[in-house]
Amino acid sequence: MSEPTVRIQKIRRDTVKTRLIIFGMLAAILVVCSIFCEHLTPYDPYLQDLMNTKAAPSPEHIFGTDRYGRDMLSRVIVGSRTSIFSTLLLVAIITVIGTIVGVFCGWHGKWIDTVLMRISDMFLAFPGLVFALAVAGVLGGGLQNAIIALAAISWPKYARIARSQTLAQKETPYLRAARLSGDGPMKLIFKHILPNIIGPILVTSMLDIGTMMMELAGLSFLGLGAKPPTAEWGSMMSDTRSLLTTVPWVTLAPGFAIFVSVMIFNLLGDTIRDYADPRSRGR
Repeated sequence: MSEPTVRIQKIRRDTVKTRLIIFGMLAAILVVCSIFCEHLTPYDPYLQDLMNTKAAPSPEHIFGTDRYGRDMLSRVIVGSRTSIFSTLLLVAIITVIGTIVGVFCGWHGKWIDTVLMRISDMFLAFPGLVFALAVAGVLGGGLQNAIIALAAISWPKYARIARSQTLAQKETPYLRAARLSGDGPMKLIFKHILPNIIGPILVTSMLDIGTMMMELAGLSFLGLGAKPPTAEWGSMMSDTRSLLTTVPWVTLAPGFAIFVSVMIFNLLGDTIRDYADPRSRGR
């Protein structure tokens, strides 16, 4: 390999590492702030002040106040806990369920593989958010039911990835040698298969955080997620959408929080994908 090519690869690798550190720190700051959100609010996010309703943004109320006089900055900060942790919980659920189903299908095959993959095809045949709306509507709404609805329609992608990776690993020489050495199925799966397939699955889950956050906010906006007065970004936008033309800051404040959070997690996911690519590390 020529020296200019090596130099270009090194620059690319260093750039990816720098981006990973920056976006990782920003995502960590978001998560930490959401954990300690109650200690970061300048006002009580649920305290109503009817003498100061719909106040414009000012040094006292940076994002203004809503129709009940509640400080919007405080509500946005407190809403981060519900929005971010609900999203992370949802992504964790679909990653675990999809991986279990995919590994099980890829390892055992036969009729159970056919049945579960046809079920996943059925879920994938419908537009995701439309299907989630139907499931959440049947369950009756609420944040917990919104998470269940999105989990029910989002796991097939992970199952497909885990299944294909398991099938690829199943016939490798090292796995045959481990089988001949007397390793049982559970040991083969947990010691050999999972460590070798977890990379693509984790990259996919990181890329899904922003999407799941948007879909959870969408369900809340449509009244099938978190319910007022719970501070959650999607429900806050839904509760104030009628004021968009008169006092737009009460709707734009949670919208801006969603935009920033989704952008940070999407950029982090893209960077992790680039870092996981061997070409970015000069291999």
